[in-house]
Amino acid sequence: MRIAIIGAGMAGILSAVKLTEAGLTDVTVYEKADRLGGTWRENTYPGISCDVPSHLYSYSFHLNPNWSHPYSPGEEIQAYLEDVARAHQVDELIRFGEEVIECAWRDRQWHLETSGGLHDEVDFVIAATGVLHHPNYPGIEGIETFGGAIFHSSQWDHRVAIDGARVGIVGTGSTAVQMVSAVVDRARKLSLFQRTPQWIMPQENPAYGEEERADWIQNPQKLQKLHGNLSELFAGFANGIVDAESPQMKMIADLCRQNLEVKVTDPVLREKLRPNYRAACKRLVISPNFYESVQKANAELVTEPIERIETRGVRTDDGRLHDLDVLVLATGFKVDAFMRPMSVIGRDGKDLSQAWADRPNAYLSISIPDFPNFVMLNGPNGPVGNFSLIEVAEMQFDYIKQLIDLVHSGECREISPTQVAMDQFETERVEAAATTIWSTGCRSWYLDDRGIPATWPWSFDRFRAEMERPKMVAYDRRG
Repeated sequence: MRIAIIGAGMAGILSAVKLTEAGLTDVTVYEKADRLGGTWRENTYPGISCDVPSHLYSYSFHLNPNWSHPYSPGEEIQAYLEDVARAHQVDELIRFGEEVIECAWRDRQWHLETSGGLHDEVDFVIAATGVLHHPNYPGIEGIETFGGAIFHSSQWDHRVAIDGARVGIVGTGSTAVQMVSAVVDRARKLSLFQRTPQWIMPQENPAYGEEERADWIQNPQKLQKLHGNLSELFAGFANGIVDAESPQMKMIADLCRQNLEVKVTDPVLREKLRPNYRAACKRLVISPNFYESVQKANAELVTEPIERIETRGVRTDDGRLHDLDVLVLATGFKVDAFMRPMSVIGRDGKDLSQAWADRPNAYLSISIPDFPNFVMLNGPNGPVGNFSLIEVAEMQFDYIKQLIDLVHSGECREISPTQVAMDQFETERVEAAATTIWSTGCRSWYLDDRGIPATWPWSFDRFRAEMERPKMVAYDRRG
């Protein structure tokens, strides 16, 4: 049985490890870049880290005793992924510089075409393409006229001098908050252009000591226990957000409010930083020192809307020109793209771009009707809210492996969800989303074009239960 994995990021590495461990060794990983890592390869901006504890944002089969901090920097995560790939010989399966531009289902196989002209035929495709990899550029007038250095946060230009420069950052999500804390002491002037304030969850992030790390090396069962405890803690948080009135939500709101009111001493600035929506309606931003950083003498929070960008800097609606040397666009990603612009053609010529003409959806975030033997990790409508996507992907892979086994064993040759199962799942999902914290009145990247959260709206416990085994009644199986 031949299997193709698209993408050599976190989920692609996981898939390759698990498949080869199960004896499915005819596996090829197609990666568009020249090295693995996905989002941790692409994003190298100052201050980058994961907002999930490192000991949870780790493969359960390859825990790492050497994380430097509870929330470790991005370069450590990239190094960890590279280490896992080497340890499990995944790098030997990767075709670098080969972007898959087309997948077409013909003659009961997937026919893949790559940007390098490579053609492949496989029995099963695992799309591990990720969510946050198509930069979203703001439609600000004059953006092309700026005379200094300008780039998206995911394409940080390390040739550009930051020390002593006048730096502007557009956006106030997790990326911008991390950058502010990392750049403010290097810049001569830092201007943060805020459209919407964020609730900031306080976070302590002291370095681990050598003795602590040595203890995990010598006693791996303690590391396993820590991983399990963090998993349960985050599952409790996940279960809380699906009920906007839960005790967990009240606790989170209290922590965020206290953080703002205690840390920000200037009452005017404090109110500029106070959101008018509930905590966790947007993805929670976690930081140990953002409020301290934004109050430094060389930092300015700009809340006037941006009118246009000019050669010298950013002009706001009050007529003021903010002179800048560097402008960073921390404006997020096109989160509805997923596998696109790759062309995916399923059974009877069904085009994914047509199937997703309104918006992307998938049965249990994994598979799509009439696209047999084609599955996704961290696809549409999955759990993405402040959870460990490694843990999510591991559960999804265990489910996917059972679908692969049905084909591998000869029980069927093609498997995909029925349209009835897809429609029922989507109806129930939309109904359940109405009671989540994400539906309480804010704009966020979680919301689809209808304003409905495009995420898993039920408890994490239910997600775990759904991922234990496929319900065969939901699948169209053909021999």
